Amino acid sequence: MTATLRVGLVGLGMMGRHHARVLDSLPGVDLVACADPRGDVHGAATGRTVGADVESVVRAGVDYCVVAVPTALHEPVASVLAEARVPTLIEKPLAMDPEAAGRLVEMYRNAGTLAAVGHVERYNPALREARRRLTHGALGDLYQVATRRQGPFPRRVGDVGVVMDLGTHDIDLTEWVSQQQIVSVSARMTHRSGRDHEDLVAVVGQLRNGVITSHLVNWLSPFKERLVVLTGTQGSFVVDTLAADLTYFANGETEQSWDAIAQFRGVSEGDVIRYAFPKPEPLRTEHEAFRDAVRGEDADIVTLESATRTIEVAEACLQSARTSSTVAVL
Repeated sequence: MTATLRVGLVGLGMMGRHHARVLDSLPGVDLVACADPRGDVHGAATGRTVGADVESVVRAGVDYCVVAVPTALHEPVASVLAEARVPTLIEKPLAMDPEAAGRLVEMYRNAGTLAAVGHVERYNPALREARRRLTHGALGDLYQVATRRQGPFPRRVGDVGVVMDLGTHDIDLTEWVSQQQIVSVSARMTHRSGRDHEDLVAVVGQLRNGVITSHLVNWLSPFKERLVVLTGTQGSFVVDTLAADLTYFANGETEQSWDAIAQFRGVSEGDVIRYAFPKPEPLRTEHEAFRDAVRGEDADIVTLESATRTIEVAEACLQSARTSSTVAVL
């Protein structure tokens, strides 16, 4: 019988409360220690004693720890866990900038300790299904990846702008789904909410194999949209990650005899299929993967190196917007 893992959680804010909820119901783990200097404002600890800092979690003797503090605190909090050789799941983005991310990579590598980053979109069932089908050639040659991530302003975020907070989702999922790296970006951004950080960005990029990408990200819209469109020679996948729906729009092979219809609809409109597949909660799947990795089992986790690459692309987007130029990503 597999021993139950003792788990700690640092950060009980908007995201931390969801980590606590999932850990409370996850087989094979026991949430034994929580910490947040503000206390348990959302009641996520469900009666557990809440420490003031990460050191209190380390003293509790945990088998691994989840870090769900603001991005600016990822490095100092995770550094304590790395020094204590506590396996760590860190919320995305990994750090404020590539330099801080690189320091964390080095710390965990030197400690010989497991660490991963919570890029939760990789665990969205619709994106996982799209990647599986794309890998098996369902779209033929891929031409374009387009994403839209829009919604109202999230008051939980104060230390980073929309590129690092939301845009890193789309950067990571684009490289993961396409299995290609972004090699150049051209971005434009704006400030409309009176904050120090950008709140809208539009990015055009290119993957190593020539595929074009585009990303519209903001927290200025009165509606919430999470959309990924993958277009190739055989048709398009439209992924609604909010509903975890995957729809296939096939390129048709039937000629239109009525010229007016052919001109209006185009020559390649085919069947439309919305696929059915299991839809587990992405955050739960993420936790299952890290739990299994801590146990030494094969598991699909997001490495610190991969998460650092995402921050490097995000930093290139910010540089591009500041300089009004196309920026190469090495």
